[in-house]
Amino acid sequence: MDKPYSGSLTAYACNDRKSLGRVHDEESPVYRNNYQRDRDRIIHSAGFRRLEYKTQVFVNHEGDLFRTRLTHSLEVAQIARSIARELGLHEDLAEAIALSHDIGHTPFGHAGQTALNQCMKDHGGFEHNLQSLRVVDKLEEKYADFQGLNLTFETREGILKHCSQKNAEKLGPVAQRFLDKTQPSLEAQLTDLSDETAYNNHDVDDGLRYGLIRIDELMKIEVFRKQHDVVKKRYSSLNERHLIHEIIRRMINVMVVDLIDTSRSNINAAGLKSIDDVHAQSRPLMSFSESMREQNKELKQFLRSHLYQHYRVHRMTLKACSIVTALFNAFMDDLRILPPEALAHCRALENRHGQDGVARGVADYIAGMTDRYAIVEYERIFNPRQLSFVNLIP
Repeated sequence: MDKPYSGSLTAYACNDRKSLGRVHDEESPVYRNNYQRDRDRIIHSAGFRRLEYKTQVFVNHEGDLFRTRLTHSLEVAQIARSIARELGLHEDLAEAIALSHDIGHTPFGHAGQTALNQCMKDHGGFEHNLQSLRVVDKLEEKYADFQGLNLTFETREGILKHCSQKNAEKLGPVAQRFLDKTQPSLEAQLTDLSDETAYNNHDVDDGLRYGLIRIDELMKIEVFRKQHDVVKKRYSSLNERHLIHEIIRRMINVMVVDLIDTSRSNINAAGLKSIDDVHAQSRPLMSFSESMREQNKELKQFLRSHLYQHYRVHRMTLKACSIVTALFNAFMDDLRILPPEALAHCRALENRHGQDGVARGVADYIAGMTDRYAIVEYERIFNPRQLSFVNLIP
C-alpha cells in the first residue's frame, strides 16, 4: 500500500491516489506516494546527473560558481514546494516537475538549443521542453519492464509546458490540452512561474558576480532598486558580496509572496470545486499581479540587452553554436564515428523513420552531452593533434 500524502490537499489539487496513472501499469510503491516515486526516479536518472555540467548562460568550465542546470532545478524545486505548501497543492508533484523540467536541455544552454533546432529544421526541429518528455518517456534505460522512467501522467503533463498543435497531435493524451485549449494542473502552473522566478534572479546574481552587469545599471530596474534601497537603509556597511545576496533573496521573496497572494485571489474568485474546474479555466490561475508582471518584464528586458547580449556571452554563444552544428553535421555525414550505443540508437530509429530518425538519434546524442563532453567530442573529431589512437577513444 502506498503511503498517503502527509500534507493538506485542497479539493482542486492533484491527488496521488487519483492519478491518471502511468503508461505501463505498476504496483503502488510502499512507504511513498506515486509522485514521490516520480521524484526519486528523476533524481536517480542519468539525465538528471548530467545537469551538473550543463549551464544556463555561461559555459561550464568558465567559472566554478556559475549556476548549472542542476543547481537551477534544485532552486526551482525549493520555490515550487514552498508555493505548493502554502496553497494546499501537492508538494511532491511540484517538486517532481521542477526537478525534471530541464532534463532534456542541450549543452551550452539556450545557445545549444538554438543551434540544434536549426540543424533539425528539416527533421521536425528541436525543443528542449519536448526533449525533456522524450528523455523521461523513452531515452532513459534503467528498468526491465519499460523504456524511460514511466512517470505519472501529472508529472509528464507538467514537464510539457509548451507544445505546437502539430507536435500535440503526435504525443497523445499528455498533450491533449494543447488541442482542447484547457489548463494544466495548478502544480504545473506554479512550477512554470517558479522556473521564471529562479532564473531571472539567479542570472542577475551570476551576472553581477562576474562583472557582466553592474549595480548602478540595475538601479534603473524597479524590482531591484526597491530591494536595494531597503537593504542599504537597514545595513549601510555591507560589503558588495553580502549586499548582492541580500538583494537577490529579497527579490525572490517579494516575487513569491506576490505570486501566492495573486494566485490565491484568482483561485477564490474562480470558485474551484475540483481539479476538473482547474482544467476548464480559460487562462492559468497561477499568476503574478499586474504590477509584478510589469516589473518582471522590465527585469527580463534588462537581462536580454545587458547580460545575454554582452559581448563575452555572445562570444561563448558563437562558440557553442559552432560546436553543436559541427558535431551534428559530422555525425550525419558519417554515423560510423558515433560511439557504439549512439550508433545503434540511430540505426534503430533509421529503420523506423528513415533519415528523420537518423537525425533524431543524432540530436538525442548531442542533447545528452554536457558542456565539457561536447567540447571533448569536438576536439576528438576536428583537432588534428588528437590523432593518437588513445585520444580517439571516447
